[in-house]
Amino acid sequence: MKLRIQFDRETDGRWIAEVPEIPGVLAYGKTRAAALAAVEALALRAIADRIENGEIQPAPTSVLFEAA
Repeated sequence: MKLRIQFDRETDGRWIAEVPEIPGVLAYGKTRAAALAAVEALALRAIADRIENGEIQPAPTSVLFEAA
């Protein structure tokens, strides 16, 4: 599974990171690195939740995050 992370910066200086392939996976951080860490953790939680709820099938998984 390869997930793309998009970044943007607010006028107040905060960074926003988003994983477009997973609706609702969006996180803020004071730095780009903080936003990246937060959005990666949130994406992994969202994937785990979908597996637990039967929305996607569990399988041997390798997740690669690619910052855009």
